[in-house]
Amino acid sequence: MKGVCLFFELHQPLRLRRYRFFDIGNDHYYYDDYTNETILRSVSENCYLPANRVLLNLIKKHKNNFKVSFSLTGVLIEQLQTYAPNVLDSFRELAATGQVEFLAETYSHSLACMGSRDEFTLQVDRHSEIIQECFGIKPVSFRNTEMVYSDQIGSWVADMGFSAMLTEGAKHILGWRSPDFLYCNNINPKLKVLLRNFQMSDDIAFRFGNRDWSEWPLTAEKFAMWMKKRGKDAELINLFIDYETFGEHQKTETGIFNFLEALPDAIMKKTNFKFMTPSEVANEFQPVSAIKVPNPISWADEERDLTAWLGNDLQDAAFDKLYSLNSRVNGCNDEGIKKDWEFLQVSDHFYYMCTKFFSDGAVHQYFNPYESPYDAFMNYMNVLSDFEIRLESICPEQSVNQEVISLWNKVEQLEGELNEREKEIRALRSRMKSITVSTTKTDTARSSRTVKSKDSVQEKKTTKVKTSENNKTKPKAKKK
Repeated sequence: MKGVCLFFELHQPLRLRRYRFFDIGNDHYYYDDYTNETILRSVSENCYLPANRVLLNLIKKHKNNFKVSFSLTGVLIEQLQTYAPNVLDSFRELAATGQVEFLAETYSHSLACMGSRDEFTLQVDRHSEIIQECFGIKPVSFRNTEMVYSDQIGSWVADMGFSAMLTEGAKHILGWRSPDFLYCNNINPKLKVLLRNFQMSDDIAFRFGNRDWSEWPLTAEKFAMWMKKRGKDAELINLFIDYETFGEHQKTETGIFNFLEALPDAIMKKTNFKFMTPSEVANEFQPVSAIKVPNPISWADEERDLTAWLGNDLQDAAFDKLYSLNSRVNGCNDEGIKKDWEFLQVSDHFYYMCTKFFSDGAVHQYFNPYESPYDAFMNYMNVLSDFEIRLESICPEQSVNQEVISLWNKVEQLEGELNEREKEIRALRSRMKSITVSTTKTDTARSSRTVKSKDSVQEKKTTKVKTSENNKTKPKAKKK
């Protein structure tokens, strides 16, 4: 048996409004509602709704033979609840078929895994809760923001109880090996790792509508034949694609929806690949080996690393400043602070600060509301400055310090009590030892006296016997 895993990512950020220096401390609302609503409604009409209709028809047509997987970020779900609830209804209809798996990820589509493990875990838990609330499905597989993965991150995901995780089949981590097999985490082998076949995925996502591409036009039959050819040396092909490929990145007039409609039929007829979800792959296949990823990778750009988000001084400064507030936010119970904290972690804010305008420049400009990375940085830092002022007014750093001092004093008090207990224990042990020595000496003395007494009695008996014997042997005097 050979498997094909078709997975789609869905995310739209909450874009920040133009927030000036003079707004700091005066205006605490940060979001461009008009732009966010306009873009979300456009993407819903162009992509989400028509693509969902196609997939629902395919599931009904092929019944149990066609399956797909999705990852919807928490930030996107909140926007859909507000601006396009009909899109959520269409996803619930897909979920009701039983042929769709919803994966967990970070709630805010954030890079929390690079800033704080505790925050990363909290966001994943929060995201799992909203997926279960919306679709009635508890996620068992995981897909991190932008496919970010490393040995350590994978081990954290395994600790959270997930059985499978998706990431990029990057050449520099694979070497001579193929992405078309199942692997496992290098630290915790219980976590199965599915690697994206980036060549075949990008044929659909990036090259489909390119008339200068040597393989244009791409048909479902041609794609199925490529899969059949790869199938000679593969047992699993993972097609991980941005859902906005359909109707947004690749417009309807390119024939992308026709391709999607025809693809399952072509694969089923021309290959022996079976459509599977990530959890099914993890259950059905055995890993061929562990995959070693000491440094984080992603599915972005040619480098497949994190430099799209954390690659220059602007990004690093903004990221470090954001997560320096983490402990203070955790100690704050204000709902407004908590919600803004989630939205300010969205990875797109750092993506807009990227200065990599070479082969990947067009990608970084897509839906980018800023004229330059510097503008993106200044706008974000203005917002973050106001956020910090609000945080200080609600949860002052001094109170946080006082709490830390109080906890430290409590630790010192407990440590002092432990030391006192240890002294008491040592004193008791010393007393026990002296009592034991004294008892031993007394027993020895008693034993010695007993032995002497026995020797004295024995001597008396011996003397008596000797006297008796002497009396017997002594001659009696004759009478005169």
